[in-house]
Amino acid sequence: MSKLGTPLSPTATRVMLLGSGELGKEVIIALQRLGVETIAVDRYANAPGQQVAHHAHTITMSDPAQLKALIAAEKPDLLVPEIEAIATEALEEIEAAGVARVIPTARATRLTMNREGIRCLAAETLGLPTSPYAFCESLEALQKAIDGGIGYPCVVKPVMSSSGKGQSKIDGPQDVEAAWNYAMSGGRVSHGRIIVEGFVDFDYEITLLTVRALGEDGNIKTHFCEPIGHLQEAGDYIESWQPQPMHSRALEKSKHIAKAVTDNLGGQGVFGVELFIKGEDVWFSEVSPRPHDTGLVTMISQWQSEFELHARAILGLPVDTRLRTPGASAVIYGGVEGEGIVFEGVDAAMRVPQTDLRLFGKPESYVRRRMGVALGYDDNIEGARQRARQAAACVKGRKA
Repeated sequence: MSKLGTPLSPTATRVMLLGSGELGKEVIIALQRLGVETIAVDRYANAPGQQVAHHAHTITMSDPAQLKALIAAEKPDLLVPEIEAIATEALEEIEAAGVARVIPTARATRLTMNREGIRCLAAETLGLPTSPYAFCESLEALQKAIDGGIGYPCVVKPVMSSSGKGQSKIDGPQDVEAAWNYAMSGGRVSHGRIIVEGFVDFDYEITLLTVRALGEDGNIKTHFCEPIGHLQEAGDYIESWQPQPMHSRALEKSKHIAKAVTDNLGGQGVFGVELFIKGEDVWFSEVSPRPHDTGLVTMISQWQSEFELHARAILGLPVDTRLRTPGASAVIYGGVEGEGIVFEGVDAAMRVPQTDLRLFGKPESYVRRRMGVALGYDDNIEGARQRARQAAACVKGRKA
């Protein structure tokens, strides 16, 4: 957009976030700094993004009627999906009718919200290297796929979930039924369908933040952030760091894969492309058409965080993906079950040199719910990781 209006006026540029958790909250803040009027939508009240937006709504976003009615009432210029559980058929209708522009596109949202769509695109349409995989609708089909070539160890995931929910590793026949049951409980929308992937013997995983933004000539240009390494536990990220050291040939292959996938999906904005790396070999894993949780580290490591990059790219503004300093993030869990919990040790965390802190403001805590993140920087990755971990360890949640 060459022009941006004034919030809460007839000239306003209006952006609706579909999903308003901690990632959506940061996107909203970035948009508001550019004078954009923001509308935060989530499935529960007082979500982090709703606390900072101009307008807030709580609906079931997987219900097409509710979603279309809200969009008709609010009349946003841009729709920015931030979660998987959205009625994508409604978004496709809205985009086709020219009611609003979907970020990056309605098709990209539909394909990536479901692991089946994006895996088939990457492996079968684009011919990119992936782990061996199969889709299953029953426990019996899962066992047959494993016995028929997937083998042990393998990984089972719901076709639609986020932050590792429902994901588990199977080491032998004794784990199959439990993995199936866990996958059925972890999906954002119950489809009764899972993906089982053969285990890739990788050295590490990366997230390659890939930004599609308008260049000076008005054409889309692809930009890459430095690769982000991350540590997972039970399928959920607990630490990330940037830059992840890697072989130049592996980085070149990673960029090639990321560009092939994002070119096919189209549109503008940030894409979080997940890849497995072993030496110079690279396998495609997944892609999110939006900022990625491991990219929280960019709030301290880059001149423009992934959230600022997303806001600028979707508005048609220039972007800068340069690294500022080696940095790291460490997750802060709630540690307790309850609403309106209290955090202790915030002062101690902020006394750790070269660190920063973000508490997301989620209204309800679970033992393993991500409630905040500590950020650290240093001259090297290990130093940054140590600082982030030290700061995160200071913060404890307790019931009020």
